[in-house]
Amino acid sequence: MTHLTSLREFIAELEKIGEIHTIDKEVDWNLEVGAIIRRCYDLRAPAPLFTNLTGYTDTGFRLFGAPAALSAPQHQLARLALSVGLPADATGQQIVDVLADARTKPGIPPTVVASVSAPCKQNIMLGDDIDLFAFPTPLIHGNDGGRYLQTFGANIVKTPDGSWTNWSVNRMMVHDKSTLACLLPKSQQIGIIRAMWTEAGTPMPIAVALGVEPGLVVVSGMPLPQGVDESHYLGALFGEGIEVVPAETVDLMVPATAEIVVEGHILLDDDVEEGPFNEYPGYNATVSSLEARFQVSAITYQDNAILPVVAAGPPVEEDDTITGTAAAAEILHLLREAGLPISSAWYNFEAAVHWLTLAVRADWHETSGLPSHELVDKVAEVVLGGPAAVHAPKILLVEDDIDITDLDQVVWAFATRSHPDVNRGEFHFERKLTDPLGIYLSAEEQHSFSAGKVIYNCLLADLYPTGKRPVKGSFENGWPVEIQQRVLEQWTAYGFSEPK
Repeated sequence: MTHLTSLREFIAELEKIGEIHTIDKEVDWNLEVGAIIRRCYDLRAPAPLFTNLTGYTDTGFRLFGAPAALSAPQHQLARLALSVGLPADATGQQIVDVLADARTKPGIPPTVVASVSAPCKQNIMLGDDIDLFAFPTPLIHGNDGGRYLQTFGANIVKTPDGSWTNWSVNRMMVHDKSTLACLLPKSQQIGIIRAMWTEAGTPMPIAVALGVEPGLVVVSGMPLPQGVDESHYLGALFGEGIEVVPAETVDLMVPATAEIVVEGHILLDDDVEEGPFNEYPGYNATVSSLEARFQVSAITYQDNAILPVVAAGPPVEEDDTITGTAAAAEILHLLREAGLPISSAWYNFEAAVHWLTLAVRADWHETSGLPSHELVDKVAEVVLGGPAAVHAPKILLVEDDIDITDLDQVVWAFATRSHPDVNRGEFHFERKLTDPLGIYLSAEEQHSFSAGKVIYNCLLADLYPTGKRPVKGSFENGWPVEIQQRVLEQWTAYGFSEPK
């Protein structure tokens, strides 16, 4: 495992494999940056690093787009893999496995280091000097309600009694020079902690760390159980605690290597207009609403600070790669803990975190003795019983002869193995916890965070006697080994180019 302890180390590693594209030409933070990032998603281009922003040309501030998007075919998941300490060419299942395995290890708390040497303390704004407009925060989409500072950072809050610190990713829009408008859903853990502070009659202290080490954003997007500190889990993943320092004006610890840290309080009963802002379902947003007011009391930042930016929208972007991968890892951990025969889990990125696929061990029927409908019920009990699958309205169960990270294979398995009858191929579950941003939801479902979900049964093992199950007619299964080897060895002799 290679622990990249800062955003700058991460960018340097990406640069070594050609996955950074530095843009020194002047680019306007007003929409142009967002359009370039969106185009990079569409082309699977290297991550753009903007060094020359209109109105900020002499400040040294930079923007870093598409920080966890897909990369070139030879290392498609490089940005995600490097974030969790794996080689750039790691597979999706390897990434999910390493995250799930870390859930079984004891947490390692952060290490407190001296503030005087912490990069995040190189510059400090307090009082009347606070100015959120000092940073080249972009207006990302043409229909956005404002400039979004927080699209890829870690929000840090803790309970009033100090027993639980929570790290999360929630969008935040600049309202004025010292105020942010924040979407903090009541169903999410940050919303639950905010409710505790509201009940106590006290504004909630908060710090937002932007430009943090890449693994911290991954775990901040992971649906860990209430009471689990994401920074401790990250310590377990890497075998060492992350480095933190005290914030300037609130009783919170913040990452020492963060590029920018914004501190303050979420005020009581003093909401401000937030949005519209395009989100993970992939459609242009048109609605704004009154949301939480974040009154800023300090900003600390590095020299030549780098602000990561996500241009949320149709897949594949960071909502899909970060949220999908982290949630799949937590779901895999829960299913393993329950003793179910699940070998892997994956949110197919192209489905915009609406479609979870679970790979079931090929011997599941022989070892469990269960018919598939009973296995479906057991999976539903584990997966749909809590927040881990809030983004899983549709779940597919397939045997693990299918590579569930390959959408082509998943679609083929779904189309050919799932019976169209309800309670044979489709199993429906009413009133389960759901994310409210799905465009198909009714107003009541959005406000209650509750809607129906479905599990598609694509399993074959209990339909056929042992040895008679249909076998995929693939290159590997359809020809003798000697013919396969001959074709592979002679591929370029046939006039084809070497496959990537």
